[in-house]
Amino acid sequence: MILHVTNETDRLRAVVLGQGKGMGAEPKLYDTFDSKSRESVKRGIYPEEVDVVQEMQAFENVLKKYDVQVFRPWMIPDLNQVFARDVGFVIDDKFIIANLIEDRREEQEAYERIIDSLSQNSIIRTPEEVHVEGGDVILWNDFMFVGCYKQPDYSNFKTARTNARAIEFLKDHFPNKWVIDMELVKDDHDPFKGILHLDCTFQPVGKDKAIIYKNGFLNERHYQVLLDLFGRKNVFEVTREEMYWMNPNVFSISPDVVVSEQNFTRLNQHMRDEWGLTVEEVPYREVSKMGGLLRCSTMPLIREN
Repeated sequence: MILHVTNETDRLRAVVLGQGKGMGAEPKLYDTFDSKSRESVKRGIYPEEVDVVQEMQAFENVLKKYDVQVFRPWMIPDLNQVFARDVGFVIDDKFIIANLIEDRREEQEAYERIIDSLSQNSIIRTPEEVHVEGGDVILWNDFMFVGCYKQPDYSNFKTARTNARAIEFLKDHFPNKWVIDMELVKDDHDPFKGILHLDCTFQPVGKDKAIIYKNGFLNERHYQVLLDLFGRKNVFEVTREEMYWMNPNVFSISPDVVVSEQNFTRLNQHMRDEWGLTVEEVPYREVSKMGGLLRCSTMPLIREN
């Protein structure tokens, strides 16, 4: 397999979609490792496996409608494997094997078949001191935006997944990219405040558009950088409530086609009416209760320019 991913919206040809089967029992409150899952357990609304599988099947059906080759990881019993994005990710023609938090290390075993199909020269393994997950890495041609947390209390947060060393690691391995680090607000308990990954607060769509939640950035300067790059007229700003439901976490099949959650009424209408995009709506609200959405569920392998 010849990998190729340089941005978030080029025509998708091959992708890994996570696995909803075999999720196992609802986690205990102390076993959750993001604020949304924690809230779902606390409120007694954690999703049932049957509903997650059904939603992911609807997503897969849309991908196949557009002739995308869809791979699925092996099902490991009693393990949540919904969010493929963080196990590994592709930059240009390289597959980066992420250094996941300890709670999620076992997920990588289900990707052996995919990793074994790649040339060893195309695989980059992150060293132990480098923490990075795919949800924090967003490609936009020559730019690589990396969500991170560089404060002294990094180790205090379960939701701090990408550290300062990851920024230097990515700069070293991809000197042809403008690597822009963007510090995120972290909060392990409040899903209306904390941002798990960059794709929960920022997402490019189309050729030159972006969905942004301004208050997700620890420093407003990072929000201003995005406004300067995309232009204010090309930015859709989501509200605090919309961020909570993960409006930025849509997924592009091409510059003209975006998969979005069916309840994102304001965003979906804007993308259709103002930006002229085709919006494929799917039910994904149950999945969102576990701290991720559509982009989180995918690992693109091949996008055509």
